Amino acid sequence: MSHYRQALQWLYGLESRGIKLGLDRMQAAVDARGNPERSTAYVHVAGTNGKGSVSTMLASILRAAGYRTGPFASPQLHRYVERVRVDGRPISEREAAGRIDDLRRDERLSELSFFEYTTLLAFEAFADAECDIAVLEVGLGGRLDSTNVVTPLSSVITNIGFEHERILGDTLAKIAREKAGVLKPGVPCVVGARDAAARRVIRARAKKVGAPLRFIDSEFEAHWSDKRLSARVGDAEWSGLRLGLAGDYQADNAACALASIVELRELGYELPDEAIATGLRRAKWPGRLEWHRDNPSFLFDAAHNTAGCETLARYLDELQHPGPVVLLFGAMRDKDHRGMLAAFDGRVDRRIYAAPSIYRSESPKRLARIREGSVARSVRDGLARARRSAGVNGLVVVAGSIFLVSEARALVKNVRTDPLIAM
Repeated sequence: MSHYRQALQWLYGLESRGIKLGLDRMQAAVDARGNPERSTAYVHVAGTNGKGSVSTMLASILRAAGYRTGPFASPQLHRYVERVRVDGRPISEREAAGRIDDLRRDERLSELSFFEYTTLLAFEAFADAECDIAVLEVGLGGRLDSTNVVTPLSSVITNIGFEHERILGDTLAKIAREKAGVLKPGVPCVVGARDAAARRVIRARAKKVGAPLRFIDSEFEAHWSDKRLSARVGDAEWSGLRLGLAGDYQADNAACALASIVELRELGYELPDEAIATGLRRAKWPGRLEWHRDNPSFLFDAAHNTAGCETLARYLDELQHPGPVVLLFGAMRDKDHRGMLAAFDGRVDRRIYAAPSIYRSESPKRLARIREGSVARSVRDGLARARRSAGVNGLVVVAGSIFLVSEARALVKNVRTDPLIAM
């Protein structure tokens, strides 16, 4: 067994500890390790959907401007090292294994969860790589997320939707309260949420801590014109921008990214319009509205909640694919399956259900009781069924969980993945 696999086997074994929200353990851990998070400047990105797109665009723009940039995101698509990148490249397996071993040996950290260890690993990797600025994506919520030990240069809260209701709350206002927990005194925040109740909560928190806010549709906005993007942030304006990420909804995410870029400009970062245009054009995020042109074609989208599925469904409406459209769907047990599956009513010709190889997957038979569809024995079997149903001129849409997208994409595109680790 390779050193990398051994390290991952130990780290993934910590999944049994579950989600451990709260900052006390993480704050003690970074203090014990010499506060590596203080060596790097950060943009902190929270939200329900869109935070991955915003983070990707921000990191791409910063790289185009010549800054050494470290994005942190979760979960990975195919390999653990994708979570921690320096200048767009994942850290090496050797580096990851060495850092995991080092953290494991530190007895002061023995109570940390999987995600807390990974966040600490990222802080130390960015510090050692001497990153100029890192884009730090929240794992869950915000207020009690392990990433929230940083004091960033600026923050972003994308849209607010229903997710992890058992943990974050059962109303948008309660969920917004958790997201607004990333606000820090004097640190400006870009807000992409439109829900009135969510905005009230964010405003109240910002007033309490003294965090300046910019809201979408008032202080900043973006819209499409002839398949190019025009945007405004305060007095700054752009037009004719091209995005590397597909989907009309990316206009809002690009607007949030540009508003954050303006915040960084005001802090003295040199981010010329040329770098902005180049960064947006080069931004890529595998597994999110990603096409694989073949016979049939595949569309991979890690739409993992109801809002994400509804967004994907609207994209399918715009697409109006001429051939049969087949949905290959799988999800985790804690999701709103009824809402997710309803989003595709009238948009797909057939549904096939498969369970990705992770213990939290929902049974395909249970999904088929909500909306009629074929039950596959495995993801590989689901792909075979989907190919036959779609035919050479059809489209297979793979969605519902990033774990399903990961497994299916690896098989379709012959992508290297981490070995399966028992959790």
